[in-house]
Amino acid sequence: MSAPKYFNEQNKPVDKFDKESNRDLWSIFKVMGEFVDGYDTLLRIGPCISIFGSARLQPDTKYYNMAVDAAAAIVENGFGVITGGGPGIMEAGNKGATKHGGKSVGLGIELPKEQGVNDYVTPQYVINFKYFFVRKVMFVKYAQGFIVFPGGFGTLDELFETLTLIQTEKIEKIPIVMVGKEYWQGLVDWIEQKLKAEGYISEDDMDLFYLTDDTDDAVKYVCDFYKNRRLEPNFSY
Repeated sequence: MSAPKYFNEQNKPVDKFDKESNRDLWSIFKVMGEFVDGYDTLLRIGPCISIFGSARLQPDTKYYNMAVDAAAAIVENGFGVITGGGPGIMEAGNKGATKHGGKSVGLGIELPKEQGVNDYVTPQYVINFKYFFVRKVMFVKYAQGFIVFPGGFGTLDELFETLTLIQTEKIEKIPIVMVGKEYWQGLVDWIEQKLKAEGYISEDDMDLFYLTDDTDDAVKYVCDFYKNRRLEPNFSY
């Protein structure tokens, strides 16, 4: 049985090592460029806390307003705010930071249905990414904590990847706060009753995150975490 062949855009078989397929190799340099731009910009900004959650929540809704308040409290405690730069909870986080004179960072992503970063990101703190995985590395490396509001697949992806990196000691422990018990409690119960109870995670893993309904409590948890710890980038991967 012969090996399967690669095909070009004209549906003609090609050798996978020919000139046309080398375009995949050039993507490595695009990835490297995004890493360099991200590292160079974020290292200069200083300690930040990431606020993330659904891009679909509208202004003046419950969790949107709570995210604005959380961001305001974060900058009052000397941190900047990093978000994904989009609408919804991300916009709320940047809005709270900007309105209170704090650093407001937006790590944007090229998506078909989204149009640039929100208006509350400080212009010199805008970084746009093509690759999701590069963008996630930037969050994990340069955010000193995560305050997570209700969200969808993207929110869960970022939350669980960070928990995995801490669990496997790829990065040092950072504070992770999940805001909104009515939204998160069912997931937390499932983690405890299935994952922990059946041995898929250890009991100590339940301490990797903190659940609250109060934004002041969320910010206090983050700040208390760093009372006796040095602030520095998280060395991941």
